[in-house]
Amino acid sequence: MCRLVAYLGTPILTDKIVIKPKNSLVNQSFAAQETDYPVNGDGFGIGWYKSKIRDEPGLYKSISPAWNDQNLLHYTSFIKTPCFFAHVRAATVGGVSIENTHPFSYKNFLMMHNGGIQEFDRIKYDFLKILDEEAFLWIQGQNDTQYILALFMTNSRILGFDNMYEPESLVACFNKTFNDIEELKKKNNVEAIALYNIVFTDGKRIIATRYSTEPENDFRTLYYTDKVTCSACEDGEIKLSKPKQKRSATLISSEILTDKKDNWKEIPQNHAIYIDEKLDVSLYELE
Repeated sequence: MCRLVAYLGTPILTDKIVIKPKNSLVNQSFAAQETDYPVNGDGFGIGWYKSKIRDEPGLYKSISPAWNDQNLLHYTSFIKTPCFFAHVRAATVGGVSIENTHPFSYKNFLMMHNGGIQEFDRIKYDFLKILDEEAFLWIQGQNDTQYILALFMTNSRILGFDNMYEPESLVACFNKTFNDIEELKKKNNVEAIALYNIVFTDGKRIIATRYSTEPENDFRTLYYTDKVTCSACEDGEIKLSKPKQKRSATLISSEILTDKKDNWKEIPQNHAIYIDEKLDVSLYELE
């Protein structure tokens, strides 16, 4: 049961979110609180943007547990960025390897995932047939997340979306992607659940989906807060804005990172949220 966190806003040192909060992502790698599977020790990854250097994100991944990697503790205190993704993995589909470790980069995009397509091997052969050549050649690992991203990018070209920046385009592309996978499951008589807590960004905007083919049987959580007001994290608490203060960032997380739960909102089941460049949040229902 992987855990993830995404940040968009005023440039921040990544350790303020990944390391220092009371329920930080590193703590969730060995003691996740909102899941029946508290250990996520099958590697971790962090992706971040520095637009003055290049449009493509930087990546640091390891197959070591996040709690036991001194490089992670060191690097996050130096990486300052307006947008980053971080992920700790509990492997399901695909072995423990760098190639299967989130987040995944595709050109200037990042994607990470908490969930999976159960019985994925039964549809994998047919899955490959509906990918275009560019997406097929991009896949390096064996896990289902890479196939989902490859299909998502294939569908963006099928639908004629030259730039995946508008929320309506992103939602349409996710709807088609999830529906295409359901058609593959039907073709192969697969009735198992598919779970898509997915976060996707171009470094300037973020969309996150909380989607399940059996929402009544899905207990995976996904939250956001748009009340982050500064880059400081003191005594394990991220500073959150008061009602009249201007926020400076938005966070998405598998679990609430702070004790102040009232400032976090749970993304409704089978919905997506879109965070624009002004940090405004919009909610969209998924098919």
